[in-house]
Amino acid sequence: MNRILVVGANGTVGSEIVKLLRSAGEDVVSATSKAPSGRGQVRLELASGAGIEQAFAGVDRAFLMAPPGYLNQHEILAPLIEQAAQNRVRRVVLLSAFGADADESTPLRKAELHLERSGVPYNVLRPNWFMQNFNSYWIEGIVKAGLIQLPVADARTSFIDARDIAASAAALLLGETHPNQSFDLTGPESLTHADVAAILTEATGKQIRFEDITPAQMLPQLLAAGLPEAYSQFLVMILGLLKEGGAARITDAVQVITGRAPILFAQYARDYRSAWV
Repeated sequence: MNRILVVGANGTVGSEIVKLLRSAGEDVVSATSKAPSGRGQVRLELASGAGIEQAFAGVDRAFLMAPPGYLNQHEILAPLIEQAAQNRVRRVVLLSAFGADADESTPLRKAELHLERSGVPYNVLRPNWFMQNFNSYWIEGIVKAGLIQLPVADARTSFIDARDIAASAAALLLGETHPNQSFDLTGPESLTHADVAAILTEATGKQIRFEDITPAQMLPQLLAAGLPEAYSQFLVMILGLLKEGGAARITDAVQVITGRAPILFAQYARDYRSAWV
């Protein structure tokens, strides 16, 4: 049995990883920013680094990620990577982002390189846009107005289910395969947001449509949702990359890592139907 640290254990991906690892009989250390409320939990303040040594105590393997809403991912992740190296952790799986390796100067790519050079056996996962964004970030417009409003026109995206990201991370943490490799994770199909609206319409029985808007219209919506201005501007920027076709590519990484095909968007829509009705 391994002792496995999961950073961001209450998040969309982290919570699924915890379930999978515990079901496999592993000793899981769940790290969150909240005070521990049960067995196997530790408090870890990623922004300040408080609690890192305690979180890594006795850990064999670790899943690392930076919290959403921050743009200084390298500064947040570097102390975790250094602690993993100091503790001789046997494998680290780092959650990055699709396309992060396109520019060596971006914070996430710096974090990837830091891990690669640390001497710790590693994997880097770069998932594309989450399907779960539609039942979280974009849910208000869908529920209130039956609208998906984004500045992406008819660009295609190979959306991935967060459960496939978690399954990939868990497989790498539990096994010895694919050492020191990075993977771009995608779903099995590349869809426009109009396609997404049609699939959600079929799954929910309510009319949902996509409306293309400008970046200038998008920014106030993100700010009104309470996101920091710098992070809101970053989201608008990467939505622009999506519009240019940067998120359309499909890979077989989920199949390679887990041995099964990734989840179709239609299956995701059926599984999460209650979020929109």
